[in-house]
Amino acid sequence: MAIAKMSVADLEEFLRKEFPQAFTHDDIRIESADGETALLRQRFSERMLRPGGTVSGPTLMGLADFAMYVVLLSAIGPIGLAVTTNLNINFLRKGQPGQDVLAVAKLLKLGKRLAVGEVNLLSGTSPDPIAHVTATYSIPNQ
Repeated sequence: MAIAKMSVADLEEFLRKEFPQAFTHDDIRIESADGETALLRQRFSERMLRPGGTVSGPTLMGLADFAMYVVLLSAIGPIGLAVTTNLNINFLRKGQPGQDVLAVAKLLKLGKRLAVGEVNLLSGTSPDPIAHVTATYSIPNQ
C-alpha cells in the first residue's frame, strides 16, 4: 500500500484554499484517502437532477474528476497544477433522486508525469455502480 502524502484534513485545507470553487459549499465530503484510493460523498441536492428525475451527467463527471484529483493529491502531495488530460465515462444505470452519490476512486498507475485511475460512482447504498470512469492526469515537473 502506498503511503499517503496528504491526509483527509490536509486535502480539505488545501482544497478550500486552492480550489474553493469546487470545495467550499460542503456538498462534497472526503470520507477517506490513503494514497491509492479515495472515497468521496456528494450530498443529494435538487441541483443534481436533470429532466426526468435522474442524476445528471455533468454532476457525475464533475464528482468523478474531483475524486481522481483527490486520490492523486493524496498520493503525490499538494501539487495543485496536476490536470485532467483524459476522462471517459460509461453511464450504467439511473442514479436515484434523493440519494447521495459516492465516488470510489483508485489509482491504477502512478508515474512521474502521468497518473491513470478509475472511479466507480454509486447511488445511495446500492452496491451497483451507476457509472464507471477512467481518467488520466498530467503531473507537472517539480
